[in-house]
Amino acid sequence: MSNTLTTSAGAPIADDNNSISAGERGPLTFDNFRMFEKLAHFNRERIPERVVHARGTGAYGTFRLSTDLSDWTIADFLQQAGKDTEVFVRFSTVGGGQDSSDYARDPRGFAIKFYTREGNFDLVGNNTPVFFLNDPSKFPDFIHSQKKNPRTNVPDPAASFEYWANHPQSLHQMTILMSDRGIPLSYRHMHGFGSHTFSFWNKEGERFWVKWHLKTQQGIKNVRSEDAANYPAFGAQQDLVESIDAGDYPKWKVQLQILSEEQARNLSVNPFDLTKVWPHDEAPLVDIGMLELSRNVENYFAETEQAAFAPSNLVPGIGASPDKMLQARLFAYQDAHRYRVGANVNSLPVNAPKCPVSHYQRDGAFAVNQGSEVHFFPNDRINQGAPVPVPSVAEPPMPLERDAWVKPHSQDNQDYYSQAGALFRLMRDDQKQQLVDNIAGGLCQASASVQQRMLVQFGKADARYAEMVKAALDS
Repeated sequence: MSNTLTTSAGAPIADDNNSISAGERGPLTFDNFRMFEKLAHFNRERIPERVVHARGTGAYGTFRLSTDLSDWTIADFLQQAGKDTEVFVRFSTVGGGQDSSDYARDPRGFAIKFYTREGNFDLVGNNTPVFFLNDPSKFPDFIHSQKKNPRTNVPDPAASFEYWANHPQSLHQMTILMSDRGIPLSYRHMHGFGSHTFSFWNKEGERFWVKWHLKTQQGIKNVRSEDAANYPAFGAQQDLVESIDAGDYPKWKVQLQILSEEQARNLSVNPFDLTKVWPHDEAPLVDIGMLELSRNVENYFAETEQAAFAPSNLVPGIGASPDKMLQARLFAYQDAHRYRVGANVNSLPVNAPKCPVSHYQRDGAFAVNQGSEVHFFPNDRINQGAPVPVPSVAEPPMPLERDAWVKPHSQDNQDYYSQAGALFRLMRDDQKQQLVDNIAGGLCQASASVQQRMLVQFGKADARYAEMVKAALDS
């Protein structure tokens, strides 16, 4: 007999798979207290390294805008072609700790802090355009399945596949992870993606939905599983540092997919589902600039380790979307930084904006001199320079779905197979063989039930996909 799943306070939980949202495609609501408990506890599971993205490498550089985007956004750093914006970029592996290898089969974090004249914009993405999940309630469970076995403290592929067998929404990202792109040769030789759907709005108050893409100008280069052990654990970090020190500055072409609200409503996939890519024939890429890294950090701990990126670091003209994973990250990332580094994390040099900062926050760990001025709002010192809100930068209102009910919305009946199958069919024969061999190497350690459920998923994506995995398992 199974036990009842409860909160830490002992209350039974009715649904642990689906967060409460305003309609099937609508935003999350603030009564998701069970999800908040999971995410808040999850953020505090490790001291002091990051729970995910612990092993990272960072560098400074510049984003140069080549296309004026004033028709789409009021964001200052996206106005006037030729404008430069300083950036700090942190690359990372996701699942492993500081003791892990740069050559683990794992997604790579690709986080960019744009130091704009109107505050910091953080694009906190990965080297893949999709993710394993589209509901944040499952994120702690997913990461637990990817971590080391709690008894042996060694990697546990059986647990990973057991999770994926129970969550078909992971199939697309898992196919990417197990493909030849699962182990990049270096951080310079991989693409980057904002992954989530963000919003732009222009001076007329028109809203657009956007996805960010960064295409490496060094070319895609990867490492095969059987060769990964021959590379030093710190190889990707060493490569980036030495390349920049030698003046071989890595570059990425920055591109956007942009949809009007009407185009998004007619898109062939849910535009706010993080497990889906936007078809390029429906949302073509637009070149907007180039990102170049040209300066290494002076102190790894002070800069790279204490760098804090958060999707909630938005600037006027750029907003969030009903993407449920993004909505939860707006809360979870800043909460993680406040726990891990402190309440004044944004006062550290690597995180501090390059523009003037005025707010009413006070005290907390690592507080710098905050002065003796009035520390509440509203107040009677407005004419003496006390900071006030600026209504002109307000985001336009976002309508909810018609007849949207506030409840957990199951997404079990969504199509999680077509895009994974399309990706499989794009691969060369040798890439397909690498993919199925990598899958079989971990799936063979899982139970017969897990293997069968995964084969069903592969078959729904493409019959040949399932046939090849089964053949690899049998051999």
